[in-house]
Amino acid sequence: MIAVEKLSRRFNRITAVDELTFTIQPGEIVGFLGPNGAGKSTTMKMLTGFLTPTEGQISIDGLSMEKHTKTLQQRIGYLPEGAPLYNDMTVFQFLHFIAGVRGLRGKQRKARLTHVIKKVALQGVLNRQIEKLSKGFRHRIGLAQAIIHDPDILILDEPTDGLDPNQKHEVRELIRALSSDKIVIISTHILEEVTAVCNRAMIIANGKLCFDGTPSELQHRSRYHQAITLHFSYAADISGLAEIEGVDEMVVNRHTGDVTLFPEAGKLIMAPVTEHVSHYRLPVDKFTIESGRLDDVFREITTGSTAEVGV
Repeated sequence: MIAVEKLSRRFNRITAVDELTFTIQPGEIVGFLGPNGAGKSTTMKMLTGFLTPTEGQISIDGLSMEKHTKTLQQRIGYLPEGAPLYNDMTVFQFLHFIAGVRGLRGKQRKARLTHVIKKVALQGVLNRQIEKLSKGFRHRIGLAQAIIHDPDILILDEPTDGLDPNQKHEVRELIRALSSDKIVIISTHILEEVTAVCNRAMIIANGKLCFDGTPSELQHRSRYHQAITLHFSYAADISGLAEIEGVDEMVVNRHTGDVTLFPEAGKLIMAPVTEHVSHYRLPVDKFTIESGRLDDVFREITTGSTAEVGV
C-alpha cells in the first residue's frame, strides 16, 4: 500500500504540490489527472523518490520513502513522460542493459527478458535500433524497462500521449494485463484514459486534490449523465419533448441540430422519450443515452466554471 500524508513541494515561492493526502491499494489503476502545471509530474517524481518533498510523508507498506529510498525504488517501475531511451542501442541491448542496472543476473535475467519481451510483444524488433522505431514501439520499450524487474508499483507518466488510436489501445491492454496484482498510477491530462483503463480517478488543480473516486462517480457529476440526445432526419415538431414527464430541460444545438433532454434529478427518461417518439412518429435518426461528458466535469472541478450547452 502507498500512503501519502500532507505532501507538499515548493520551488522558491511557487507551490507545485499542496498538502496531498491519499492511499492506494494493490489492484487499483489510478488515473492521476490535472491540467498542465497542476503538479502531476512533480507528485510522480516524489512518489518515485526522485524529488524530496518540502513537507509531508510518503510510505510504502509502512516504510518511509525518505529513510528507505533505495529499497523502495527497487519495488517501483517508472515510465517518465516521453519514454527517454538510448536511441543508439538495439532493443535487446537496451533491455539487457536495464536488466543489469536492476540487478538481474544469469538465469533470472534471461527469464525476465524472455517474459517481458513476450509480454510487450517486442520479438520482431529486438535487433533493430531504437531510434528507427515508431512511437508506439518506443512506448512499448519504455513499458518493458519499467516492468523488467517485476515491480509491485508501476508509475506511468503520460503513457499514451501522442499515440494513434491503435497504439493507444495496445498500450492500454498492456496496462490492464499488468495491473492484476500491482498498483498502477497513470499521470495524464487525457480524460479518455479514465474510462478506458482506470478504476479510480484523482484530479488535482493548483497542486490540490479536487476529486477522488471512481470513473463512474466522475461521470455521474456531469449534467449530461443519463441525458438523451436526439437528431432528426428532417424538420419536425419537437415542442412536446420538453413536456415529457421527468424531463427538466430541453436544449437545441443550433450548429448540429441535436436536441438534448436533461432529466430531473434521479429520474430516468429513456422509456417515456421512446414512447413519445414512437407515438408521434418523429423522424429520429440518432438516439443517444449520454453516460456523462468528462470534459465538462473536469473543467468545472479544476476551474469552477460550467460549460454552456446549446450554442
